[in-house]
Amino acid sequence: MSEMTKTYLQGRIVEDEVHLTLVELCRACGVHQEQVASWVVEGVLEPTGQMAQGWQFGGASLRRARLAQRLTQDLELNPAGAALVLDLLDEIEALKARIRRSGAF
Repeated sequence: MSEMTKTYLQGRIVEDEVHLTLVELCRACGVHQEQVASWVVEGVLEPTGQMAQGWQFGGASLRRARLAQRLTQDLELNPAGAALVLDLLDEIEALKARIRRSGAF
């Protein structure tokens, strides 16, 4: 392909720009504030801010909270169980990325 026919795409990662309050995250996921607080304690979510009233969650937290909610509801996992599953899923994704980068597959 010649240099003249190459197409370059530009984009933004919206997840990094989204900031949700505790109330907004709860509404988006359909959970109570106590549930989100338990996920914070277990390390599922890592908000910025010191007090729950001032917590801010990035876009990635919304995805994780929704997944934690489904794990909690569908598999009846407690917050520690959801945290463990999410950590394992993160590890699997990291390993897959390493394999792709190595060119093994």
